[in-house]
Amino acid sequence: MVRSLLIIMGIMLGAAGVQAQDILEVQGTAPDLYLMHTVTKGETFYSLSRAYSVPPKEIAAQNNLNFDGGLQLGQSVKIPLNKGNFVQSGEAAGHPVYHKVLEKETLYRISVNYNKVSLDNIRHWNNLTGDGVQKDSYLVVGYVKGTNNGAVIASHTPAAPPPSTVPAAAPASPAPAPPVTETTTVVKNNPAPSTVLTPAPPVVTPAPPVSSNTTTDSDNNSASETHASAPAPAPAPAASTPPPAPSGSSFEQIYSQQTAGKKPTTEKGPGSWFKSNAGAGKYYALHNSASRGTIIKVTNPLNGKSIYAKVLEAIPQMKQNAGLIIKLSDSAIEALGTNETKFYCELSYEN
Repeated sequence: MVRSLLIIMGIMLGAAGVQAQDILEVQGTAPDLYLMHTVTKGETFYSLSRAYSVPPKEIAAQNNLNFDGGLQLGQSVKIPLNKGNFVQSGEAAGHPVYHKVLEKETLYRISVNYNKVSLDNIRHWNNLTGDGVQKDSYLVVGYVKGTNNGAVIASHTPAAPPPSTVPAAAPASPAPAPPVTETTTVVKNNPAPSTVLTPAPPVVTPAPPVSSNTTTDSDNNSASETHASAPAPAPAPAASTPPPAPSGSSFEQIYSQQTAGKKPTTEKGPGSWFKSNAGAGKYYALHNSASRGTIIKVTNPLNGKSIYAKVLEAIPQMKQNAGLIIKLSDSAIEALGTNETKFYCELSYEN
């Protein structure tokens, strides 16, 4: 009887240790994704199995541990993420798994690194309205199944929500929503629904015809770093950055604004496709010289059909991409009236 009570108490302590933690941060790249968990008092292979929906012996094998030897307090354990416990479909449920955005990282690159998860799903989970992401912010990239009601956390993640890039701001207390800070910083791509606002710096210089407090997706990082207490106005975008566009504008409208009063750069040559989950009427591009966020007008000279595509990043340096001037999301195939793997096209854009 006493032994049974001790076992039950051990399981309860293990569950409490798991639930006391805050967020999960994914490690590795597809297909070898995993989480790191620090063993707390009373935890066993079985309690971790229930928390993360992974067979207990699989956890032992992943860490080259003797299953019969059990776990030690403070031990770091690798928890594999696979099709059995990691969900990335649109209506996923469970504990959110986060990715910490690196410098110059794009939404497209994040999607590729995590099983090519749908860009639309990432936007939906994080309440994003565009493709701009901020360095050191946290994005939900999927959900891990688990039977515990409390949140599970990777051992190395902070006990409090990750700080924003604005210093000297008091952090908010942990909440089930993705981590944010209680500052007046406007972070467009912050996961928490309560803090998704239209970027509008409180201190603005006299506005030109297009207000300087509205930014394109490529300007999200600078918008998120504008603080209410800052005495100086928001910095002007770099010369190579496309000019701001009205919020909610179509790619064609943004293109018209970016090229207004300027002679657009033009190119002619072969293009190709990349697989994407972009919605109907939204086209994206990989291009080597146009800045991220630039809208490129792509024309098929054989039939005169044109589309407007937003640049995500440069074309990867791979053998099959040699000589290409652009790669477009495959949602543009029908709009350009071609189904060839490589096609001749004409480009026009502000650079």
